[in-house]
Amino acid sequence: QVQLVESGGGLVQAGGSLRLSCGTSGRTFSNYIMGWFCQAPGKEREFVAVISRSGGNTYYADSVKGRFTISRDNAKNTVYLQMNSLKPEDTAVYYCAASHSPLWSGSNDYTRYDYWGQGTQVTVSS
Repeated sequence: QVQLVESGGGLVQAGGSLRLSCGTSGRTFSNYIMGWFCQAPGKEREFVAVISRSGGNTYYADSVKGRFTISRDNAKNTVYLQMNSLKPEDTAVYYCAASHSPLWSGSNDYTRYDYWGQGTQVTVSS
């Protein structure tokens, strides 16, 4: 069992930045592909970014490419999402998730993920 705990959400003005963190106490953190997803009220859960087990590969949704950066520190069992140039449409609950799948392909699909955090609210005011 992997327990994920997000932090770092909050209220920020458009153009501002936030850094989300997601930690786990599990000893096998480096075994998981880690992803970030978001869900706004009345909308489906959407892919944001994903990072490979080693951190060598990353992939982003088009809507955040060039503004958000995903990274991980396997020694600290933590994955990060640096969010810059935030827009009101980025407002959502952000979730981190862990996937045990051996496949990198399809890692933007939320059904691939085995464990989820409780979510952290990000609100961007105009």
